[in-house]
Amino acid sequence: MCHDPSKRIKETEETYTPANFDNIRGMKFFDPHIHMTSRTTDDYQAMADAGITAIIEPAFWLGQPRTGIDTFRDYYSSLLGWERFRASQFGIKHYSTIGLNSREANNVSLAEQVIELLPLFIYKEGVVGIGEIGFDDQTEAEEKYYRIQLDMAKEASLPVQIHTPHRDKKRGTQRSMDIAVEHGLDPYTVIVDHNNEETVKEVLDRGFWAAFTIYPFTKMGNERMVEIVKQYGTERIMINSAADWGISDPLAIPKTASLMKSRGISDADIEMVTYRNAITAFGQSGQIDEADFALVKYIDQSQKFSGNTVLRGGQAPRIDKSSIIIN
Repeated sequence: MCHDPSKRIKETEETYTPANFDNIRGMKFFDPHIHMTSRTTDDYQAMADAGITAIIEPAFWLGQPRTGIDTFRDYYSSLLGWERFRASQFGIKHYSTIGLNSREANNVSLAEQVIELLPLFIYKEGVVGIGEIGFDDQTEAEEKYYRIQLDMAKEASLPVQIHTPHRDKKRGTQRSMDIAVEHGLDPYTVIVDHNNEETVKEVLDRGFWAAFTIYPFTKMGNERMVEIVKQYGTERIMINSAADWGISDPLAIPKTASLMKSRGISDADIEMVTYRNAITAFGQSGQIDEADFALVKYIDQSQKFSGNTVLRGGQAPRIDKSSIIIN
C-alpha cells in the first residue's frame, strides 16, 4: 500500500489529464457514490462529456452538523427533487440512497427524529438503497442506528450502502459485515464502500460487494485501483468518486478507466467495474432501468422544477463546449 505523498502527487500529475480520455472515447460510466449537492453545473457538464450516464447520490452530512429535523427533511427532499432534476438537465440519470449518516447518528436526540422521518423517503421513486450508513467513530450510538436502518432495508427490500470508517478501517469493516449478517441480510445486497488493500479480500470472500472510492490523497489512488483489479478481477467490484465538498474529483471514474486501459485492462473488465456492477448491485432495488439513461439524453434546459431552471438571467443552453469565451 502506497502512502508516500510524493508518489501520490506524481500519480496525479501523470494520470489526471483530459488528454487521457482519448483512449476511452465512447465508453459509458456509472458513478454509484457522488455527492452532487457539493458540485457545480460545470461538473455535471464535464461528467456528461466524459461519458458518465448515471449516478447515485448517497445521503451524508454537509460539512457541519445539522441542528434540526427540518434540515434533514429539506435535504432528503432536495436529493429526490432539485438534484435529480438538475442532473437530468445535463443528460445524467440521478438516483439516491437515503439514510442517517454515521457522523450525525451520534446526536441521539436528533437521530431519533431522523429515524422516524426515513420511511417517508426510502420508498420514493429514485431511491435505490439505504445509505450511506455504518460507522465513523464506531460508537454505541452509531451501532444502534446502523442496526435500525439495516432492518429498514430488509423491510423495504432495498440494498444497503455501507460507509466504512476512515480510522481503524479494517475492524470497522469487519464489524459492519458481522452486524449485517447477524440481521439476516444477504451479503449480495450489501455494498461495502471505501475499501482498500487491507479490507478487499475479506469483503469479497464473504460475498459482499466491494466499492472503492478514487479520492485524491486519502482513500484510493487510481494506480492502486489498477493493481486491485489485476489481482482480484472484476466480480463484485466497483469504483466511485465520492466527489464531496472536500478536495475531490467528479471525473475520477473516467480517469481511472483511462488509466486501466493504458495499463492493459480489457474494455470488458473496465465496463464491469465502472458501469455494469453498479447497475447489478443497486438494480436489486427494482428502480434502475438502463433504458432511462437514454431517455434522459433528450434535454431541454428551459424546463423548470418548482419554477426554477438551471439557466439564469436569459442564459441560453450551452452549445459550443470548446469555446473559452464566457458570454
